[in-house]
Amino acid sequence: MRFRFLFPGLASLGIAAAFLPASRAADEIAEKFQQFDTNHDGVLSGDELKAMAILPKLDLNGDGRVTLEEAREGMAKMRNAVVDALQKRSAEGGPNGQLAVEFVFKRLDKNGDGQLTPDELKDKTWFEKLDVNKDGVVTLAEAEQVLGKTIARRALDRNLPRSASFSESDMATFKEQPLLVKAGDRGVGRRVDDLTLKDLQGHSIPLSAAKGDKAVVLACFSATCPISNKLGPELARLEKDYAGKNVAFYLVNIASESKPDDAAKYITSFGLKSPVVMDTAQTVQRTLAATTSTEVFVLDAARTLVYRGAINDQYGLGYSKDAPTKNFLRDALDAVLHDGAPAIAATSAPGCALDVPAAPKTTSTHLTYSHDISRILQSNCVTCHRQDGIAPFSLETYADVIEHAGMIKKQVDRGAMPPWFAAKSGPQDHTWLNDRSLSDSDKTDLLAWLNSDRPTGNAADAPLPRHFTEEWLIGKPDVVYQIPRPVQVKAEGIMPYQTQTVETEFTEDRWVRGYEIQPTARAVVHHVIVRIHPKGTTLKEAGDGADGFYAAYVPGNSFRLLPEGFAKRLPAGSKISFQIHYTPNGHATQDQLKIGFVFAPQPPQYEVHVASLAKPSLNIPPGEANHIEVAETPLPSNMMFMSFMPHMHVRGKAFKYELITPDGKTETLLDIPRYDFNWQLRYDYATPKVSPAGSTIKVTAIFDNSAGNPANPDPTKTVRWGQQTYDEMMIGYVEHFTPLAASKVAKQ
Repeated sequence: MRFRFLFPGLASLGIAAAFLPASRAADEIAEKFQQFDTNHDGVLSGDELKAMAILPKLDLNGDGRVTLEEAREGMAKMRNAVVDALQKRSAEGGPNGQLAVEFVFKRLDKNGDGQLTPDELKDKTWFEKLDVNKDGVVTLAEAEQVLGKTIARRALDRNLPRSASFSESDMATFKEQPLLVKAGDRGVGRRVDDLTLKDLQGHSIPLSAAKGDKAVVLACFSATCPISNKLGPELARLEKDYAGKNVAFYLVNIASESKPDDAAKYITSFGLKSPVVMDTAQTVQRTLAATTSTEVFVLDAARTLVYRGAINDQYGLGYSKDAPTKNFLRDALDAVLHDGAPAIAATSAPGCALDVPAAPKTTSTHLTYSHDISRILQSNCVTCHRQDGIAPFSLETYADVIEHAGMIKKQVDRGAMPPWFAAKSGPQDHTWLNDRSLSDSDKTDLLAWLNSDRPTGNAADAPLPRHFTEEWLIGKPDVVYQIPRPVQVKAEGIMPYQTQTVETEFTEDRWVRGYEIQPTARAVVHHVIVRIHPKGTTLKEAGDGADGFYAAYVPGNSFRLLPEGFAKRLPAGSKISFQIHYTPNGHATQDQLKIGFVFAPQPPQYEVHVASLAKPSLNIPPGEANHIEVAETPLPSNMMFMSFMPHMHVRGKAFKYELITPDGKTETLLDIPRYDFNWQLRYDYATPKVSPAGSTIKVTAIFDNSAGNPANPDPTKTVRWGQQTYDEMMIGYVEHFTPLAASKVAKQ
């Protein structure tokens, strides 16, 4: 299994057979042969030979037919060719995926003097390990003394780095940023009732918006906190830049024991003009559960908390940057001023920690639709459940909610809505950037209100209405590609996957920072997989998806904007293919979807790739309710994981990603105990996952091929790998990034 997932389909069995016992390779060939022999006559002929480009090559006697014996003989010849190729390359690579240490040493030894200096071997950890005699240089003898003659060179697939892409110091830098946290767990989306504090002179100041203000900012500070002092100049710039834009700032001295004179000195030293209030009674700390001396809170005109967290990412505990790379507060204010929701609604705020006793847990007995429930639905549901949205009904009004109250209770109580299937992995703040699940408090309050007499409350407490654009969510794309022909979608039954291609015309590589896929008939599009085919390659060479993808669409997950400094390469002259799964919904229609790309203004610091771990040799017995399949592979280098996307069909029941580190410890990366084919979600890390070289990544899938699975097309059938939904697949996609090597690319 260690190699097989690298080679999906019969086209690669000749290569895979080079690493398998002869009897097992023969069995694999027989299994694949049976899959292509659709009429079960013992030969492949006619349309059967057109299923894959390699099949006609197995017709050794040229009679237009391929027997099983011919297939085995042809695969044996391929096996011998692979072995010969491996032997031919032995000068630079060892057997069975091993790489000669001498070869690597010579590649690093730029000046050819037989020694590696710190400038040539930049990874300090490895240099110290290999410099056995501590004389400041590494010789080949020292390297082989520590590593032996060869080192492992195996990889998930062609998209994984085959060298140490990240040094330990590179990997550590990502631990220093403010962390994205789950907004619902921090009260974002809830109403904050009026607060009144004392100013420096002891006068009461209500922390509220003046008439016409669109946002209120409560900015915490402490005159004795070093990070708070470093952020003082930026607070002054924020005051100036948002003056006259209907934003009210309040500076909250969060240090309850500090003196008014200390706060006044802080304000004067940075030339701050906004009202200053003293939180001596810890009112702000307790009401908003403030965590540090640098945290900021943004309320909209209806007093809904729309952002909380860091001002930016320039300063933190133990690090400083020359300039921020992420301006969280500015981005949040700009979104609110344009009647939108902040893309990032909550982060941690590096600063001096606050010691506030936890408020006692209470269950609200006065929940109303206007004050509470409407905000929970706005934050978690109405992005899809709105007029002309992709969901089957709207939840924008009280009447909408009452009409669908029974279904809301059922789906929320069983965890089916909002759609999010990752098991909670521990007490950490936030693992997944795109976590759609309800917070515990939101779920409790929503169900409590639904089980009550459902009071409407005071209409004056209602949130501002959400505004949704019908244009591009990623902003205006730099280029848009549409499939050339509309697809006719029938009213009933099922449809095979549809595939169309589009030519690009760029003469230089482009860097894609964002994409969005827009069907013209969203109600019938189940999912879309987009692949890129470099110039000179064919569609068949892309295989069946086991080797990765470029972009993907599922309802509610139609676009992706990568962080600054990250992008995907779009090779010059490449083709774009769209594999589309349509689900008829009772009304015949047509669809002609399109994809828009946003280009990075310059080559990125990091290139994003999608690798995959697959199991093409699936063999799921009939009637089996819990059939387990496993695939695993070692990591050849330090890696940074960005996201995962598991893929199975309608018999898929559960899926798990695990990392086995070199010390033998096993860590669950992603556990989906209830896989749902209808929601093929991508799970994006809030912070990239550091995965050290020498670890093993393992995926485990459970399939339900029993009559108890209502989606099962035929529980009496032995199920194998295939593209259609009545077949099965097992693919664990892994999105990761590597430092970009210098190359010539167009900026736009």
